[in-house]
Amino acid sequence: MQIYSVTDERFSKYGKIIKNIDFTEIVAKMEETPCPEDVVYEPSIAALEALPVYEQLKEITYGELPIQIGYCNGHNHYLNAVEYHRSSEIDIAATDLILLLGWQPDITEDFTYDTSKIEAFRVEKGTAVELYATTLHYAPCSVGEEGFRCVIVLPKDTNLPLDKEHKGWEDGLITAKNKWLIGHPEGGLPEGSHIGLIGENIRV
Repeated sequence: MQIYSVTDERFSKYGKIIKNIDFTEIVAKMEETPCPEDVVYEPSIAALEALPVYEQLKEITYGELPIQIGYCNGHNHYLNAVEYHRSSEIDIAATDLILLLGWQPDITEDFTYDTSKIEAFRVEKGTAVELYATTLHYAPCSVGEEGFRCVIVLPKDTNLPLDKEHKGWEDGLITAKNKWLIGHPEGGLPEGSHIGLIGENIRV
C-alpha cells in the first residue's frame, strides 16, 4: 500500500506534528527499553515520566490534565485491530516507524470498519505526532525488518484494567479504561474482543 509521510497534507485528517517541544532526551532514553520480536506495551514508565518533558507535555499538550508516558516497542507488520480513545494520543517515534490510521466516523452503526479505508504514514525518528480522538490506530509497524520503539503519551490511567464488565452497543467495545477496540479475525485478539474489521488484515 502507499505509505505517506506525516508531513503530507493527508495526515491533517488524523493529527498533527508537535513542533514546540524538544523530544531529544526522551528519544535517547528509549534506547534503554526492550524491543522484542513481538510487541510490548507499557502504559506508564517511571524513568520516562521523570524527564523534564513530562511537565511540558502535561501543561502544553494536555492543558494540565494528569498524564502517563509509556511505550510500545517490538516488531510488527500487520494492522490486527483498531482502537480509539476519548482523548488525543501523542506518539513520539524513537525509531522510524509506520502508523496505520483510520477515521472514527467511518465506523458503521453495527461497529464494523472496512480496512480498505486505512492509510499508512511513516514517522521519522525524533518526530512526535498528536493523534486526534477520532483517529483509529493500533500498534505501530516496523520499517523493513527493523524493530520499532514508540513513546505513547495519554491521559493518566488510559489502557489500565477495567473496574467492571461492559456490554451492549458501543460499551461492548471497551476493553480497558478509555480504550474502545475493534479487532480483525486474523488479529489474534483475546476471546471476547469485538471482531468488526472487514477486509484484509493489512500488512506493510
